Amino acid sequence: MSSRPELILKRISESSSPVSGSTLAKELGVSRQIIVKDIAALKARGSDIISTTKGYILRRAPMPKRVFKVVHGDDEIRKELETIVNAGGIVENVFVWHKIYGKIEAELNIATIEDVNEYIFSLKNGRSGPLKNVTSGYHYHSVRAKSEAVLDGVGDALSGIGILVTDED
Repeated sequence: MSSRPELILKRISESSSPVSGSTLAKELGVSRQIIVKDIAALKARGSDIISTTKGYILRRAPMPKRVFKVVHGDDEIRKELETIVNAGGIVENVFVWHKIYGKIEAELNIATIEDVNEYIFSLKNGRSGPLKNVTSGYHYHSVRAKSEAVLDGVGDALSGIGILVTDED
């Protein structure tokens, strides 16, 4: 059984938004004052917890991010996304530079093979086509990863399947 401070730290670390002291107190069946004391103890032990007006968050080091320019046909979308995810990348978005409309961007947040499957399903069963089709297949992905080395591996993997566009292309 985890201790209450460990449960608090786990809850805060798994949340993408601040978690209020009141919420934590209710979930753990204690008073808000107990939560405040537990947060202070966690901070004293080195947890980088930030108190905001909306609740507690855990400071995370920003993940490195890189933009990759790629080109391919519709039949290679799954292969492209699986390559990025399998190399350890998270596909944050897709965007194109249109000569008339400028930058057109869509958020993706694809981090797992399941996410890839859901995206492909949506493309096949929707009425809209991939954004890349407005620029003859050329498009960009902002990719996040836990390290620059992983991003290097993503670039190598995309190059290996022949879809990475370099400055020389």
